[in-house]
Amino acid sequence: MVGIGTKLTLAEFLDLPDGDVYYELVDGLAVPKMSPKFFHSTLQFALCRVIRAWCKGQGRVLPEWAILLKRQGKDWAPVLDLTYISYERLPKSWRRNEACPAIPELVIEIISPDQSMKEFEEKAKDYLAAGIPRVWVVDPEAILIRSFFPDGSSQVYTDNTLIVDELLSGLELTIRQIFEEAELID
Repeated sequence: MVGIGTKLTLAEFLDLPDGDVYYELVDGLAVPKMSPKFFHSTLQFALCRVIRAWCKGQGRVLPEWAILLKRQGKDWAPVLDLTYISYERLPKSWRRNEACPAIPELVIEIISPDQSMKEFEEKAKDYLAAGIPRVWVVDPEAILIRSFFPDGSSQVYTDNTLIVDELLSGLELTIRQIFEEAELID
């Protein structure tokens, strides 16, 4: 159990015992991550399946994996809904039971009912500033994905708009495919 308001170093945070609650290190504090609901869980699973099918042999996509980053000059260990990292950035031979030590190509966050796109716009800026080149924010209620880019721009994908990104060469999918895979639309 983590004491409320107890400041932790990155090493202390990484030494916390595994438990039923996931924590993120934010400004030296262990912040509990929200427990996902149905839309969140099913979208996370669907995205993991479709991205895994695309990246097989070239990288890995994992849910709820902490990443070691810096945010405003401080250690930051967010636990992302999904992370894609190529074997170029983190070799296939890397097999350690620890937080991701390299900057991934793509992180994905799924908005929960009590969160807003505005909150995730700020988080996306932090991820981009930390060196992550692509951030997707999935909005289950609006049935869309907003992709954020390092130049500060973003692109909204809805329905049958094809997601094509030179950073994710060969990955082509639509919001409809993702939400159908998640069995959230027919």
